[in-house]
Amino acid sequence: MSAYAVGHKVPDSDSICSAIALSYLKTTLGEDVKPARLGELSPETLFILDKFGFEQPELKLSFADTDGIYVVDHSDRIQGPDDIDNTTILGIIDHHKLGDITSNAPLECWIRPVGCTNTIIKMMYDFHNVEIPKNIAGAMMCAILSDTVIFKSPTCTTADIKCVEALAEIAGIDDPQGLGMEMFKVKSAVEGTPIRDLVLRDFKDFDMHGNLVGIGQLEVIDLAIFDDIKAELAADIAALKAEGNRHSVMLLLTDIMKEGSEVLVVSDNDDLTEKAYGKATTDGKVWLDGVLSRKKQVVPPLQESLA
Repeated sequence: MSAYAVGHKVPDSDSICSAIALSYLKTTLGEDVKPARLGELSPETLFILDKFGFEQPELKLSFADTDGIYVVDHSDRIQGPDDIDNTTILGIIDHHKLGDITSNAPLECWIRPVGCTNTIIKMMYDFHNVEIPKNIAGAMMCAILSDTVIFKSPTCTTADIKCVEALAEIAGIDDPQGLGMEMFKVKSAVEGTPIRDLVLRDFKDFDMHGNLVGIGQLEVIDLAIFDDIKAELAADIAALKAEGNRHSVMLLLTDIMKEGSEVLVVSDNDDLTEKAYGKATTDGKVWLDGVLSRKKQVVPPLQESLA
């Protein structure tokens, strides 16, 4: 049997590229570790894998029959494999708040307040003095650019920027920020995509003091692309709330050029955003200026407001 590196449900580029990069590192160090995914990939992630010549990681939903898993890009049980309680946790590599995953044995933990899990994995390669292959370096670099919104996100640190510079040199990429804009243009292509697929493109559930809260995010270079479908998006998050018996569902429509997010909200609490962010919703939506990061600017105040 093999062990696996796996990210969260509804995987994003960081989750997938982390699984690939960590698997190579661990295999090089003598462990049999394979990358896996818990769901279908976004257009941006497919763009990255295609550019650097990777196949999609194996779609695997059960890990109880494996040699264990390395959890990447999350540490909340609700975001991991459904049978995580029956799986040996070998390690956690993450850049979010510390969640509720526990283990029955000692495990390896690399948790840092940086903009991307791949930044931490770059540190792990450096720690173990393992050379990063050119294609893996390119994928890691793209994941960092995605998660930090090309260095615009408040989660971005000096470590993220330095890692992108180092990885770009290894990968032979002369203009990493230009490649980052190519990625966000791919992200911004929503025409012809089913509404539910858009809502779930980058969606995470959170257990906030016993309240199930779903938060999705769509990052684009111009919010005008949503003008004709915004009502459909609002209707679908309402349906998603009902289907999952959720307390609230929020969908961030993030404009990376204006550096802010229009948030569509459906909730059991009419004053949800007013209590969390000091701004009330109007007709089920609110503009949050400067808000780009779900994990740093959206989740913490919301969780505190629901305590």
